[in-house]
Amino acid sequence: MNDLSAENANNIVLEIKNLVTEFPTRDGTFRAVDDVSFSLKAGKTLCVVGESGSGKSVTARSILQILDSPGRIVSGQILLHSLRGIASDADGPTDLARLKPRSNIIRSIRGREIAMIFQEPMSSLSPVHRIGNQIAEVLRLHEGMSKKQAWAQSVNLLDQVGISDPAAAADRFSFEFSGGMRQRAMIAMALACNPSVLIADEPTTALDVTTQAEVLDLIKSIQAERDMAVLFITHDIGVVAQIADEVVVMRQGKVLEQGDVFGMFENPGHPYTRELISGARDLDQPAAQRLAARASRDIGELILTATDVRKEFTISKSLFGLRPDKIAVGLKDASLELYAGENLGIVGESGSGKTTLARCLQRVYDLSSGTIRYSDRNGESVDLGSLPSSQLRPYWRDIRTVFQDPFGSLNPRMTVAEIVGEPMLVSGELSGRDLQMRVEELLELVGLPASAAQRYPHAFSGGQRQRVAIARAIGPRPRIIIADEPTSALDLSLRAKTLDLLLSLQEQMDLSFVFVTHDIAVVRYFCDRVAVMYKGGIVEVGDSETICSDPQHPYTQSLLSAVPRPDPLQRGNTRVRYSESVD
Repeated sequence: MNDLSAENANNIVLEIKNLVTEFPTRDGTFRAVDDVSFSLKAGKTLCVVGESGSGKSVTARSILQILDSPGRIVSGQILLHSLRGIASDADGPTDLARLKPRSNIIRSIRGREIAMIFQEPMSSLSPVHRIGNQIAEVLRLHEGMSKKQAWAQSVNLLDQVGISDPAAAADRFSFEFSGGMRQRAMIAMALACNPSVLIADEPTTALDVTTQAEVLDLIKSIQAERDMAVLFITHDIGVVAQIADEVVVMRQGKVLEQGDVFGMFENPGHPYTRELISGARDLDQPAAQRLAARASRDIGELILTATDVRKEFTISKSLFGLRPDKIAVGLKDASLELYAGENLGIVGESGSGKTTLARCLQRVYDLSSGTIRYSDRNGESVDLGSLPSSQLRPYWRDIRTVFQDPFGSLNPRMTVAEIVGEPMLVSGELSGRDLQMRVEELLELVGLPASAAQRYPHAFSGGQRQRVAIARAIGPRPRIIIADEPTSALDLSLRAKTLDLLLSLQEQMDLSFVFVTHDIAVVRYFCDRVAVMYKGGIVEVGDSETICSDPQHPYTQSLLSAVPRPDPLQRGNTRVRYSESVD
């Protein structure tokens, strides 16, 4: 037993002991990290999990002394046990908490001993420097390489992280890369100096499930090859189950529970941990509320039919007719049907055409060809695809949208009352006291107090903002709601509450939903049928439970095999990789 303890102690690369990080504010001191302790071991992955505001990212930034001002470490230790060729006055481990944020030693440690991958690679990579030069800069700074050596090694690193034609990729800018390629470039940069510790702060949140799976596999393979300690920050319980060796659960700056991943999932000790795990597992099966509604009421008549809808975008115009316009096809002859009271999911990777199809259905985009027939409240059929924009307003009241980003979709200069009431005011439906009463009624419907009407969006959490967006969408009493990734920016518990709210509103208002998402768990929970999209086309349509349990198309099989299940016993399931040649 003593030998085993000694071996584990020798494997420890980084120790955090009783860390406290605070931010002074006008209303007093906010303690973002409160007495946090854990350790990282070579070759092992520690996942820190919790909802937004739990202190996960502040803990990671404290390690590297890159806190946003005026944040500061107040007490505790951050002990780094490995310093390769970096001058230090310490005989034993180096306490990073005692170093000044701009000292030479902490600058030497960043990128060399401890590297970090951030959540959004587009904002982390320079838009004006070539990818190869950005990686080479790290190598020249920490490894003392010549310009030529650093460039050659940059190309080699891009090759190691699976970017095709790495020599050409190194010469490109970040905006020329897809989201997955940008994240791979960030990983290449982080691994340039072979660090002992890799901190990954929500590195897959902005990625679709197939790209996420590839990035997770890449990190895991490189970790095994280099025996790195990985600190992986996430709010996705499925990702935790698939990659973690140990888990730390945080809430409101404190560690509630930590331990081995298998023990944690089999027998979680803290009520909050149990809530997180059970919430993830609930989302992995059909919603009881939806199943009960379908048992008591049949799906209604056909109300929306898209037939051979095609959308082309002009990328560049011809110059004096000397060459043809450059055209990109966003949607290839897509056809689907929506019935009254039904939830139709549209699922696929980023760039598959999901949002383009949704915008065509609402006629935000003009169609290149095809028809969109809508059966109105009087039972009359109209082709929305052929109507001029001037005649669409009545139908836009019937077909409304809830957008992905609850922060960007609300005007920060308008009160909630103005935001929710605007569609009804502009259409001339309501004004004055009647409008005020309707706004208060809508806020109550979505679970917000009437007093919220006079506040501004910044005063609300992400989940509350999405409720405001939903209230705005249902104000004109629509028949169809197009929900474009409405839960992807929300934490797990908020995701389930938002979906349950939409199901409740569906029963009260007889709504139909077109639900755009890349989250298969959400499809199974919320949707009755699902259309799977790939490169602008629909490859499979069917009952959601059938599609999720027994997909027929090879691409759908690939998509489902990439979904991280909230059970560590299912890790290592065989991935199905789709190739168009098998089609």
